[in-house]
Amino acid sequence: MTSTVLVVTALEDFTADRVIGALNEREVPVVRVDPADIGPELAFGFRIGPDTPVWCGRLRTPSREVEVREVAAVYYRRPTPYTTRFQHLPRQLRDFTVAEARHGLGGVLNGLRGVLYVNHPHAVTRADFKPAQLQRFAELGLRVPPTLVTNDAEAAMKFAADHGRVVYKTFRGLPRSDDGHTGAIWTQRVEPDTFDDTLTMTAHMFQAEIPKSGDARITVVGRRIFAQRITGPGGALDWRRGDWDELVHAPIVVPAAIEAALYKYLDSLGLVFGCFDFALIGDGEDPEDWWAIECNPNGQWGWLPDAADIAEAFADILSIEVRKEATGHGVARRP
Repeated sequence: MTSTVLVVTALEDFTADRVIGALNEREVPVVRVDPADIGPELAFGFRIGPDTPVWCGRLRTPSREVEVREVAAVYYRRPTPYTTRFQHLPRQLRDFTVAEARHGLGGVLNGLRGVLYVNHPHAVTRADFKPAQLQRFAELGLRVPPTLVTNDAEAAMKFAADHGRVVYKTFRGLPRSDDGHTGAIWTQRVEPDTFDDTLTMTAHMFQAEIPKSGDARITVVGRRIFAQRITGPGGALDWRRGDWDELVHAPIVVPAAIEAALYKYLDSLGLVFGCFDFALIGDGEDPEDWWAIECNPNGQWGWLPDAADIAEAFADILSIEVRKEATGHGVARRP
C-alpha cells in the first residue's frame, strides 16, 4: 500500500510550495488539499464500523485521490477558513454549514491514527496564546520582557511608571475588513498620557522596551535549528514594518542553553515545528543577551535566506514517516 504525505493548505501558499517541491525531488507521494474547497472540487466518503475501527475512505480533488489510511504524515499549513467558502450564504445557514464541515471533514482529517502531524491543528491552537507562551518561556528559564496584560488605565500607567519606555503589542493580527483587505498593527511605543478609559473595552498587552541591538528569528524543525539575526534600517522597533528588502540577515549561533529550552518548549506543547522570535542585546553570544518574545506554531519561513534548507528539514521528517510505513516499521495505525 502506497504511503502518502497529505498537505493541508490554501492554493496560494509559497511556504508549502517549497516543502512540496522538496518532497517531489525525493519522489515522495504528495496530495495537497484545502478543506474549504469542500463541494465539487473536494469530495470524500469516510467509513468506520465493527470491521473498520479506524476511519477509511477516499478524499478526491480534480487532480489527486488518496485513501486516508495511506496517509503517513500531514503537513498542516494554512487552509482557507470554512467561513470564506460559505460567506455567500445567509447567516444561519452559513454558520450551520461551516460547523458541519469543520466537525465532519475536519474531524476525520484531524483524527488520523498513528500519523505524524506537522503541526497538529489542536496543538497549534493550544500554543497560539501569547500569555501562555511567555509563561512557558519563563518556566524554562528564558528571559522574558516585563509584561502587563490589562484593560485598566491605572494599571497601565503604573506599569509605565515602573518600567520607563513601554511598547504595545497585539495578541493577534488584524482581521480582514469587510472589503477583504488586511492590515497590521505593529509593535509601537506608547506614552502614559494616552491611556484612558477606552482601555476597558478589551485586553491590551504592554511590555517594557528591550534596548535591543537586533532581532533573531529561530526556526526549529524537529531537532534541526535555523537561526538568523535580523537588523532593520535605523534600528527599527519592529523589523516587520517597512521595506523587507532593506533588512540585513546574518546567520547566528544560538547558545546551547537557549537551544535546549526551545526543544523542551516544543515537546511540552506537542509541536514538531515552531518559529521563535527573540530580541537581542549585545552580540548574542551570552544566553543573557536573548529575550524571548513569542513562538508562532505555524509561522512563515519561506522568505528567509535559509528557506531551502528549512524545506529540506521538513521533507526529511515527512518522508521518514513515509519510509517507515513503506517498510512496515512505522507506528501501528490499524489492525
